[in-house]
Amino acid sequence: MSLADPIRLGRTGLMVGRLGIGASYGAPTAALEEAFERGLNYFYWGSMRRGAMMRAIHHIAPKQRDKLVVAIQSYSRWPGLLRRSVRRALGRLKLDYADVLILGLYNKPPSQRLMDAVLDLKDRGAVRFLAISCHHRPTFQQYIRDGVFDILQVRYNAAHRGAETEVFPYLPQDSPPGVTTYTTTRWGSLLKSRKIPVDLKRPTAVDCYRFALSHPAVHLAMTGPKNAEQMKENLAVLDAEPMSPEELDWMRRVGDIVHADK
Repeated sequence: MSLADPIRLGRTGLMVGRLGIGASYGAPTAALEEAFERGLNYFYWGSMRRGAMMRAIHHIAPKQRDKLVVAIQSYSRWPGLLRRSVRRALGRLKLDYADVLILGLYNKPPSQRLMDAVLDLKDRGAVRFLAISCHHRPTFQQYIRDGVFDILQVRYNAAHRGAETEVFPYLPQDSPPGVTTYTTTRWGSLLKSRKIPVDLKRPTAVDCYRFALSHPAVHLAMTGPKNAEQMKENLAVLDAEPMSPEELDWMRRVGDIVHADK
Protein backbone atom coordinates (compact mmCIF):
# COMPACT_ATOMS: atom_id res chain seq x y z
CA MET A 1 0.00 0.00 0.00
CA SER A 2 1.37 3.40 -0.98
CA LEU A 3 1.62 5.99 1.75
CA ALA A 4 -0.09 8.36 -0.65
CA ASP A 5 -3.34 6.46 -0.20
CA PRO A 6 -5.75 7.68 2.48
CA ILE A 7 -6.62 5.23 5.24
CA ARG A 8 -9.69 4.64 7.36
CA LEU A 9 -8.99 5.86 10.90
CA GLY A 10 -10.13 2.75 12.72
CA ARG A 11 -13.78 2.49 13.68
CA THR A 12 -14.31 6.25 13.25
CA GLY A 13 -14.70 5.68 9.52
CA LEU A 14 -12.86 8.95 8.88
CA MET A 15 -10.63 8.84 5.81
CA VAL A 16 -7.32 10.55 6.53
CA GLY A 17 -3.95 11.14 4.93
CA ARG A 18 -1.08 9.30 6.57
CA LEU A 19 0.40 12.41 8.22
CA GLY A 20 -1.47 14.61 10.65
CA ILE A 21 -0.32 18.21 10.98
CA GLY A 22 0.18 19.90 14.35
CA ALA A 23 -0.50 23.62 14.71
CA SER A 24 2.09 24.31 17.41
CA TYR A 25 5.28 24.62 15.41
CA GLY A 26 4.87 27.46 12.92
CA ALA A 27 4.15 26.26 9.37
CA PRO A 28 2.42 29.09 7.49
CA THR A 29 -1.16 29.05 6.26
CA ALA A 30 -0.26 28.59 2.59
CA ALA A 31 1.86 25.52 3.36
CA LEU A 32 -0.98 23.98 5.35
CA GLU A 33 -3.44 24.57 2.53
CA GLU A 34 -1.02 23.00 0.04
CA ALA A 35 -0.67 19.97 2.32
CA PHE A 36 -4.45 19.65 2.46
CA GLU A 37 -4.62 19.67 -1.34
CA ARG A 38 -2.06 16.84 -1.32
CA GLY A 39 -4.30 14.79 0.97
CA LEU A 40 -3.07 15.64 4.49
CA ASN A 41 -6.46 16.49 5.98
CA TYR A 42 -5.97 15.78 9.74
CA PHE A 43 -5.42 19.20 11.32
CA TYR A 44 -4.48 19.05 14.99
CA TRP A 45 -5.20 22.39 16.66
CA GLY A 46 -3.81 21.28 19.96
CA SER A 47 -1.37 22.46 22.58
CA MET A 48 -0.65 25.83 20.95
CA ARG A 49 -3.59 27.07 18.88
CA ARG A 50 -1.69 29.15 16.35
CA GLY A 51 -3.33 31.52 13.91
CA ALA A 52 -1.78 30.00 10.78
CA MET A 53 -3.79 26.80 11.12
CA MET A 54 -6.88 28.72 12.19
CA ARG A 55 -6.74 30.74 8.98
CA ALA A 56 -6.17 27.61 6.89
CA ILE A 57 -9.28 26.04 8.43
CA HIS A 58 -11.23 29.26 7.77
CA HIS A 59 -10.26 28.99 4.09
CA ILE A 60 -10.83 25.25 3.67
CA ALA A 61 -13.90 24.49 5.77
CA PRO A 62 -16.58 26.54 3.97
CA LYS A 63 -16.21 24.47 0.79
CA GLN A 64 -14.60 21.20 1.92
CA ARG A 65 -15.70 20.62 5.51
CA ASP A 66 -16.58 17.00 4.74
CA LYS A 67 -12.95 16.29 3.75
CA LEU A 68 -11.31 18.14 6.63
CA VAL A 69 -10.68 16.37 9.95
CA VAL A 70 -10.21 18.86 12.77
CA ALA A 71 -8.83 17.61 16.09
CA ILE A 72 -8.79 19.84 19.16
CA GLN A 73 -7.15 18.98 22.46
CA SER A 74 -7.73 19.82 26.09
CA TYR A 75 -5.52 19.07 29.08
CA SER A 76 -8.17 20.32 31.51
CA ARG A 77 -9.10 18.07 34.41
CA TRP A 78 -12.14 20.22 35.29
CA PRO A 79 -15.44 19.76 33.39
CA GLY A 80 -16.25 23.47 33.21
CA LEU A 81 -12.82 24.40 31.87
CA LEU A 82 -12.96 21.60 29.32
CA ARG A 83 -16.35 22.76 28.02
CA ARG A 84 -15.05 26.32 27.81
CA SER A 85 -11.94 25.17 25.94
CA VAL A 86 -14.03 23.33 23.36
CA ARG A 87 -16.47 26.24 22.91
CA ARG A 88 -13.60 28.70 22.53
CA ALA A 89 -11.86 26.50 19.97
CA LEU A 90 -14.99 26.08 17.87
CA GLY A 91 -15.67 29.80 18.02
CA ARG A 92 -12.19 30.74 16.86
CA LEU A 93 -12.26 28.14 14.09
CA LYS A 94 -15.80 29.18 13.01
CA LEU A 95 -16.94 25.56 13.17
CA ASP A 96 -20.10 23.94 14.49
CA TYR A 97 -18.21 20.84 15.60
CA ALA A 98 -14.78 19.26 15.88
CA ASP A 99 -14.23 15.84 14.39
CA VAL A 100 -12.00 14.75 17.27
CA LEU A 101 -11.61 15.83 20.89
CA ILE A 102 -8.31 14.65 22.38
CA LEU A 103 -7.93 14.36 26.13
CA GLY A 104 -4.28 15.15 26.67
CA LEU A 105 -1.81 13.21 28.82
CA TYR A 106 -4.01 10.85 30.82
CA ASN A 107 -1.66 8.31 32.35
CA LYS A 108 -4.60 7.36 34.56
CA PRO A 109 -8.22 7.26 33.39
CA PRO A 110 -10.14 10.56 33.54
CA SER A 111 -12.57 11.12 36.39
CA GLN A 112 -16.20 10.18 35.88
CA ARG A 113 -17.20 13.85 36.23
CA LEU A 114 -14.90 14.80 33.39
CA MET A 115 -16.09 11.90 31.23
CA ASP A 116 -19.70 12.92 31.84
CA ALA A 117 -18.87 16.35 30.43
CA VAL A 118 -16.99 14.83 27.47
CA LEU A 119 -19.84 12.47 26.60
CA ASP A 120 -22.31 15.36 26.91
CA LEU A 121 -20.29 17.33 24.35
CA LYS A 122 -20.41 14.32 22.05
CA ASP A 123 -24.15 13.85 22.56
CA ARG A 124 -24.74 17.52 21.73
CA GLY A 125 -22.74 17.21 18.49
CA ALA A 126 -19.92 19.55 19.51
CA VAL A 127 -17.43 16.72 18.91
CA ARG A 128 -17.83 13.57 16.86
CA PHE A 129 -15.13 11.24 18.16
CA LEU A 130 -13.06 10.93 21.32
CA ALA A 131 -9.30 10.41 21.54
CA ILE A 132 -6.87 10.12 24.44
CA SER A 133 -3.10 10.47 24.78
CA CYS A 134 -0.94 8.82 27.40
CA HIS A 135 2.74 8.28 28.23
CA HIS A 136 2.13 5.23 30.44
CA ARG A 137 1.59 2.66 27.71
CA PRO A 138 -0.04 -0.10 29.82
CA THR A 139 -2.91 2.29 30.61
CA PHE A 140 -3.92 2.07 26.96
CA GLN A 141 -4.90 -1.54 27.61
CA GLN A 142 -7.65 -0.33 29.91
CA TYR A 143 -8.77 2.28 27.39
CA ILE A 144 -8.95 -0.45 24.74
CA ARG A 145 -11.01 -2.71 27.03
CA ASP A 146 -13.40 0.08 27.98
CA GLY A 147 -14.02 0.97 24.34
CA VAL A 148 -14.98 4.58 25.08
CA PHE A 149 -12.22 6.19 23.05
CA ASP A 150 -12.37 6.04 19.28
CA ILE A 151 -8.72 7.04 18.78
CA LEU A 152 -5.53 6.36 20.76
CA GLN A 153 -2.67 8.85 20.47
CA VAL A 154 0.47 6.84 21.24
CA ARG A 155 4.15 7.74 21.50
CA TYR A 156 5.93 5.52 18.97
CA ASN A 157 9.21 5.87 17.12
CA ALA A 158 12.34 3.86 16.35
CA ALA A 159 13.79 4.64 19.79
CA HIS A 160 10.56 4.16 21.74
CA ARG A 161 9.04 0.93 20.46
CA GLY A 162 7.28 -0.23 23.61
CA ALA A 163 3.89 0.16 21.95
CA GLU A 164 4.77 -2.89 19.84
CA THR A 165 4.37 -5.09 22.93
CA GLU A 166 2.31 -2.97 25.36
CA VAL A 167 -0.37 -1.45 23.12
CA PHE A 168 -0.66 -2.78 19.57
CA PRO A 169 -1.17 -6.48 20.43
CA TYR A 170 -4.20 -5.56 22.57
CA LEU A 171 -6.09 -3.85 19.76
CA PRO A 172 -9.20 -5.79 18.71
CA GLN A 173 -9.19 -7.21 15.21
CA ASP A 174 -12.79 -6.22 14.62
CA SER A 175 -13.65 -2.52 14.94
CA PRO A 176 -10.29 -1.33 16.35
CA PRO A 177 -9.80 2.26 17.49
CA GLY A 178 -7.80 4.57 15.30
CA VAL A 179 -4.11 4.83 16.22
CA THR A 180 -2.15 8.05 15.77
CA THR A 181 1.47 8.46 16.81
CA TYR A 182 3.50 11.41 18.03
CA THR A 183 7.19 12.29 18.67
CA THR A 184 7.98 10.29 15.55
CA THR A 185 11.46 11.83 15.23
CA ARG A 186 11.97 11.63 19.04
CA TRP A 187 12.16 15.43 19.21
CA GLY A 188 14.72 15.39 16.41
CA SER A 189 17.25 13.15 18.17
CA LEU A 190 16.81 10.36 15.61
CA LEU A 191 18.06 12.84 13.04
CA LYS A 192 20.76 14.67 14.99
CA SER A 193 22.19 12.43 17.71
CA ARG A 194 25.98 12.55 17.82
CA LYS A 195 26.00 8.92 18.97
CA ILE A 196 24.99 7.65 15.53
CA PRO A 197 28.22 6.27 14.01
CA VAL A 198 29.50 8.01 10.90
CA ASP A 199 29.37 4.71 9.00
CA LEU A 200 25.67 4.22 9.78
CA LYS A 201 23.19 6.01 7.56
CA ARG A 202 21.46 8.83 9.42
CA PRO A 203 17.65 8.92 9.12
CA THR A 204 15.69 11.80 7.68
CA ALA A 205 12.36 12.95 9.07
CA VAL A 206 10.64 11.11 6.23
CA ASP A 207 12.43 7.89 7.25
CA CYS A 208 11.07 8.33 10.79
CA TYR A 209 7.51 8.79 9.52
CA ARG A 210 7.86 5.81 7.20
CA PHE A 211 9.04 3.70 10.13
CA ALA A 212 5.97 4.49 12.23
CA LEU A 213 3.57 4.14 9.30
CA SER A 214 5.02 0.75 8.36
CA HIS A 215 3.48 -0.82 11.46
CA PRO A 216 0.08 -2.25 10.49
CA ALA A 217 -1.55 -0.94 13.69
CA VAL A 218 -0.66 2.69 12.92
CA HIS A 219 -3.03 4.74 10.82
CA LEU A 220 -1.48 8.20 11.04
CA ALA A 221 1.71 9.84 12.31
CA MET A 222 1.77 13.41 13.57
CA THR A 223 4.19 15.91 12.08
CA GLY A 224 5.08 19.38 13.35
CA PRO A 225 6.68 21.41 10.54
CA LYS A 226 8.21 24.71 11.62
CA ASN A 227 8.10 26.34 8.20
CA ALA A 228 7.09 25.86 4.58
CA GLU A 229 10.38 24.11 3.73
CA GLN A 230 9.86 21.44 6.39
CA MET A 231 6.25 20.98 5.30
CA LYS A 232 7.44 20.43 1.73
CA GLU A 233 10.09 17.95 2.90
CA ASN A 234 7.53 15.98 4.91
CA LEU A 235 5.20 15.77 1.92
CA ALA A 236 7.79 13.41 0.40
CA VAL A 237 6.19 10.71 2.58
CA LEU A 238 3.37 10.67 0.03
CA ASP A 239 5.81 9.54 -2.66
CA ALA A 240 7.19 6.71 -0.53
CA GLU A 241 6.29 3.16 0.36
CA PRO A 242 6.30 1.44 3.76
CA MET A 243 9.76 0.32 4.82
CA SER A 244 11.25 -2.98 3.76
CA PRO A 245 12.39 -5.46 6.45
CA GLU A 246 15.99 -4.33 5.85
CA GLU A 247 15.07 -0.67 6.32
CA LEU A 248 13.13 -1.47 9.49
CA ASP A 249 16.16 -3.30 10.89
CA TRP A 250 18.35 -0.28 10.12
CA MET A 251 15.89 2.10 11.84
CA ARG A 252 15.71 -0.14 14.91
CA ARG A 253 19.51 -0.16 15.10
CA VAL A 254 19.57 3.63 14.98
CA GLY A 255 16.75 3.78 17.52
CA ASP A 256 18.62 1.52 19.95
CA ILE A 257 21.70 3.74 19.75
CA VAL A 258 19.69 6.91 20.31
CA HIS A 259 17.68 5.37 23.16
CA ALA A 260 20.88 4.32 24.95
CA ASP A 261 22.19 7.89 24.81
CA LYS A 262 20.85 9.23 28.10
